[in-house]
Amino acid sequence: PAVVQLSGGEPTLHPRFWDIMAEAKARPIQHLMLNTNGVRISQEEGFAERLAEFMPAFEVYLQFDSFEREALMGLRGADLRKVRMAAVEKLNALGVSTTLVVTLRRGQNDHEIGRIIDWAAEQPCVRGVTLQPIQDAGRNESYDPATDRLTLSEVRRRVLEQSQLFQPEDLIPVPCHPDALSMAYALKGEDGLIPLTGLVDPALLIEGAGNSISFEKVPGLKEKIFEAFSTAHSPGSGMESLKNLLCCLPTVPLPEGLGYQHLFRVIIMQFMDAHDFDVRSVKKSCVHIVHPGDLRIIPFDTYNL
Repeated sequence: PAVVQLSGGEPTLHPRFWDIMAEAKARPIQHLMLNTNGVRISQEEGFAERLAEFMPAFEVYLQFDSFEREALMGLRGADLRKVRMAAVEKLNALGVSTTLVVTLRRGQNDHEIGRIIDWAAEQPCVRGVTLQPIQDAGRNESYDPATDRLTLSEVRRRVLEQSQLFQPEDLIPVPCHPDALSMAYALKGEDGLIPLTGLVDPALLIEGAGNSISFEKVPGLKEKIFEAFSTAHSPGSGMESLKNLLCCLPTVPLPEGLGYQHLFRVIIMQFMDAHDFDVRSVKKSCVHIVHPGDLRIIPFDTYNL
């Protein structure tokens, strides 16, 4: 598989966590990710260093919901600000690729989206931010879809209103599941972020037809675009595809020694629940859970229904 993520619960609490990590790393997985609250990374001596041994082709998917105590108490039941900051500090020092994942709930932390993205772009280890509007599943007390739900479109609007890093043309639907995924790609250059997705006509991505490109019409560019924005990529192979795409867009100044450390992405990932379930849409799901019993592949949206 291109990408496998260890998740939970909190996977780092499993008594055989390191054995599971080693088993996963030994398999033909292009990119291994660890979904974690960051507590052991921040508090346990040597834990982050041992994680770093799984580099390259390893990434931490770190919960990072808010800079504010009130929001964290509401979302997680604990003030985890120091934990998250300490975790990022250690991951920065070790150069461990990290994605910050933000669970969003209307009225609690949706006013912080821009601040989180801007801060994340300044962190050497952070490769992007994933914004996930809350899904009504599991522990989700007092959730009212009429007042608490955020849609993908609303989150996209907040990104554009709260951060100056991306323009409307930069944050576009992902071809594999445009109902539920929106993404912006950028490169970290010496003068800041260079957005890339705005260089591409979104109709080319969504419809898969036509050959119009925003800046240049180059033979083979369409295939490179689909390759670059495919969610079937591991981050490493995705970076290689971006290199190929950028070779066809000479107006983009490339950082010397272009690598995964130069990539920055913002992804909005909206999972369905019982309140907005759509069979047509779920058939296009790009994110799946492997059932621990019979190893069935189940769309994330339906697993907890």
